[in-house]
Amino acid sequence: MPAENSALAHDTAAAIARQSYGKLVAFLARRTRDLASAEDALSEAFAAALVDWPAGGVPKNPEAWLLTVARRKQIDALRRQQSGEQATGHLQLMADEVAATAASEAMLPDDRLSLMFACAHPAIDRAIRAPLILQTILGFDAATVGSAFLVSPATMAQRLVRAKNKIREAGIPFDVPERNELAERLDSVLEAIYAAFAEGWSDPAGTEARRRNLADEGIWLGRLVVSLLPEEPEALGLLSLMLYAQSRREARRDACGEYMPLAEQDPQLWDAKLIDEAETLLRRASTMPGTGRYQLEAAVQSAHVVRRLGCSSDWAAIESIYAVLLRITGSPVVAINRSVAVAETSGPAAGLAVLDELAGDSRLTNYQPYWAARAELLARAGQVDAAAAAYERAIGLEADPAVRRFLQRRRSELVGAPPR
Repeated sequence: MPAENSALAHDTAAAIARQSYGKLVAFLARRTRDLASAEDALSEAFAAALVDWPAGGVPKNPEAWLLTVARRKQIDALRRQQSGEQATGHLQLMADEVAATAASEAMLPDDRLSLMFACAHPAIDRAIRAPLILQTILGFDAATVGSAFLVSPATMAQRLVRAKNKIREAGIPFDVPERNELAERLDSVLEAIYAAFAEGWSDPAGTEARRRNLADEGIWLGRLVVSLLPEEPEALGLLSLMLYAQSRREARRDACGEYMPLAEQDPQLWDAKLIDEAETLLRRASTMPGTGRYQLEAAVQSAHVVRRLGCSSDWAAIESIYAVLLRITGSPVVAINRSVAVAETSGPAAGLAVLDELAGDSRLTNYQPYWAARAELLARAGQVDAAAAAYERAIGLEADPAVRRFLQRRRSELVGAPPR
């Protein structure tokens, strides 16, 4: 029984950390505006749970238990830092919240969207808004967040600390802004949601605990934004984009668990219900003024969906959409995707010319998709040695074993040697 209790305690804590981290942080930080102290207090609460729960059993409402302990940790920290009547009143309000949380059987309020908009406040540097949202909502460390935004862990950690200090010092409120203030912040919120989805999307088998359920979480947050802002075309576009991608989830691995690239997937395995919903959302967005990044990326996915009807992907349309996207974003990732489309419409040499324009971008030095795309186009152009070297680079940078095996097979087919 002790071993079973310990396993249950660890599994419960892990599940709450995956599913409710951002909700707990948002609740803890709403009054103090101190994200760092909320995160520290929650971390201590989880540590306490892993000591107490195996011995005393998992509480009936584990989220409320964690919040009660975390809030008490916050109160203790504030007592050490503050004094005077104002501090006493503040501490009493927090103590009342502890008692209310401990006594309540109701669901805890979900302030994640308000926290996301607080992290996207104009006082926060635009470049750090989405990474900050990703960390506070999902609990990612600086290394993971840095990887998602092609920034070194040390640099990202410094930027995140400065941003959290800014929220505390400026007293930035946790509120969904008025419509006239919405546009500037919404971009960062959508970017963070998509980054969360992409992290989960990169682990289709759900084998990494850190990434598990993140694709579903991203879609949930996307639906939440659309429900609150149903007339925002980019919110509709992002949800459409995520649903298109999610519709192909089961087709990304064959029966043996091996990676299947988009071009080799069986369209009959795609989820028709999700695709239909994505198409409806994209059509809805197209009736509204303004066309942005996510609508365009969803349109690319829609151009692939025609394969369900026995047609080929509309590469001419895809290339045109990526050209517009590149003008809007200037993103090297978009440029890589455009190179693949250009290769389909104009041949591999033309696609390689697009990639050659990115050769001096240091952010791509260790970016696997760049080297995988380069290897594929070099192989198609008949440049065997250069393609083999690019495949080696992509293989060394790939963390997913199934994708790594796929790249190894591609290289072996190219050079006529058995896969290593």
